[in-house]
Amino acid sequence: MAAIMLRHRSVLVVVCIVSLATLWSCRLPKMCLYNQCNADITIAPLSQGSLDLSLPDAPFISWPLARVCAETKWAAGAVFVCDDNSGGVGNMRSYILTCVRYAVEAGVQGLVLPRLRTRSPSNLASIMQEHADFAYLFDEQHFRSHLAAACPQLAVYNSTSAIPGAAEPFRAEALTPHNLGRRGGCDQREPNKHTAVFGDAFRAHVRATAAEFGLPPPSAAHPRAYRFTWGVQFDWPVARDGPEFAATFGGLLRFRADILELARRTTGYMRQFAAQQQQQQQQQQKLPLPVAATTAFAGMHLRTESDALGAWPRFENQSAAYVHQAAARGFGAAYLATGNETEAQRLTAAAAAAGVAVATKHMLLSEHAADGQALGALTWDQQALVDFVVLLECDYFLGVSPSSFSINVALKRHLKGEGLLTRPWRVGGEGDGRSWLVGSYEHYWKDWLFIYDSMWP
Repeated sequence: MAAIMLRHRSVLVVVCIVSLATLWSCRLPKMCLYNQCNADITIAPLSQGSLDLSLPDAPFISWPLARVCAETKWAAGAVFVCDDNSGGVGNMRSYILTCVRYAVEAGVQGLVLPRLRTRSPSNLASIMQEHADFAYLFDEQHFRSHLAAACPQLAVYNSTSAIPGAAEPFRAEALTPHNLGRRGGCDQREPNKHTAVFGDAFRAHVRATAAEFGLPPPSAAHPRAYRFTWGVQFDWPVARDGPEFAATFGGLLRFRADILELARRTTGYMRQFAAQQQQQQQQQQKLPLPVAATTAFAGMHLRTESDALGAWPRFENQSAAYVHQAAARGFGAAYLATGNETEAQRLTAAAAAAGVAVATKHMLLSEHAADGQALGALTWDQQALVDFVVLLECDYFLGVSPSSFSINVALKRHLKGEGLLTRPWRVGGEGDGRSWLVGSYEHYWKDWLFIYDSMWP
């Protein structure tokens, strides 16, 4: 009898569970997991997961930024100025993106279209020269249109004089974001641990300084401008906003179209060079030629110019590692990005001894008069964009840590397979199968490993 009662109770429990499950499935809202719902907000992110976001002209996926902008508390009265930047394209990109991200978090009424510091053509270490327009490196229309579509609350002004109601002469207040939070004695280079409360902290700072100096409350009629100080480019922990935001936000900054086209042609010339090298090597070895010659090539970034920091890996470390890796992986050709012509020749000779033929942009474009002239008309930093694009499209990348240029290339290439679902780059070790960076990975601050936590691809 007890066994029968137990069996009846078990049946009753099962029936109750099934009944409750049926009730829940009928009464609760449908959970939009994977492809179960037809709403665009769920389908689009999944279909975009396979996009190759490592391409230099990959489409900008706007919904992660639009979602963040929709969560923001917006208010008129404050404008951010993002022009106290300097250095190469890695630093420039990171500075501008960080400033824009803070602008969204603060809910300011707008920002001034960023200007870019130029460097001296005769002294590469002199990086705080006159400002150039945004279009010096980047596609202005792409930036404006996609930011406006994703975040219409944030205005972009042509210049400081274009800010409605701005006082004359123009004066911006200096702002260092992480100073608005209590950092607790950590290294000043560490990414900001207070980004989640930056909006409230910034608004409190605005109110407090207005009261202290007897200023009117910030409004559209009485705006206040804030210029971000130099050095904020590695300030925002990019993982905070999720992988989909981290993978797409950098797409706001696309290189200008004419340089992209020149870089694409350079990539094509490099693939021709790789095929020619393979054919020559096989003829020398008296091997039968393949039906189709390989166009695969390695990419190398040699960072030994005069503005490189003394603690970084030296030429001997970089060149030996690059040549060994390229030869071990079976590459017969390599593209070399460097601004040091003397050491480019040294690396070329070392690579040739290992059976790897090296080409640079100047070498490749010297055989194409119009393209060579176009390259010669560009400044040192503009020419670096050509290198950046070719390295994005090489078959294996070899760079140096902690160069922001190398790190940026490696992080961008890391998006190739997983797109929106890309996990963070694994710092150190053998890389991700697409890139490898020589360097020291022992000390978080001394070895500049914080860059990996604070740079958008």
